[in-house]
Amino acid sequence: MRRRTWRLLPVLGIAVVGLIAVRQPTEAQDNAEAIGRGRYLVDAVASCGQCHTPRRNALEDPERYLSGHPQGASAPKFSMDLIRQGILLSIAPTYTAFSGPWGVSFATNLTPDATGLGEWTEDAFVRAMRTGKQGGDPNNRSMLPPMPWRHYQGMTDADLRAIWAYLQSIPAVSNAVPSAKNQIGKAYE
Repeated sequence: MRRRTWRLLPVLGIAVVGLIAVRQPTEAQDNAEAIGRGRYLVDAVASCGQCHTPRRNALEDPERYLSGHPQGASAPKFSMDLIRQGILLSIAPTYTAFSGPWGVSFATNLTPDATGLGEWTEDAFVRAMRTGKQGGDPNNRSMLPPMPWRHYQGMTDADLRAIWAYLQSIPAVSNAVPSAKNQIGKAYE
């Protein structure tokens, strides 16, 4: 009886190692799960496309998904007259440019193109969402309204990294978004 038990031990050991190997997620599986989670967070929770996807006839343009304010498109002008009338926000027809007491801000290109997030790193993206600083650099200016970066501060690192993974997986769209302008129409430094 003991001999049979000893003979079965190697077989049992191989079976256990095989099960462990099968159950270990691969890097590709992990990345696919992160991208899926990121898509859910971008589209259903954070609704990034509401500001970062240009609209045509009030509908989001799927060909320019998350590409920011279209280069060369019109933008609302800051006006104290509007402020005096109690109108604090003016929005471009594309829903990607915004004028208010801070000046004029433009939705950023979130695609992996060089004109968007293509030159960024994952760490810089996470820092930007945590600090609200352009490019994740503490020496840069703060992100401007209506970017709700304070809402993203509380997201877990895993969620922010999933968002990054998803943004890196979408088609790159070449679109150089204009620089934000202050109340007198000059680009922010």
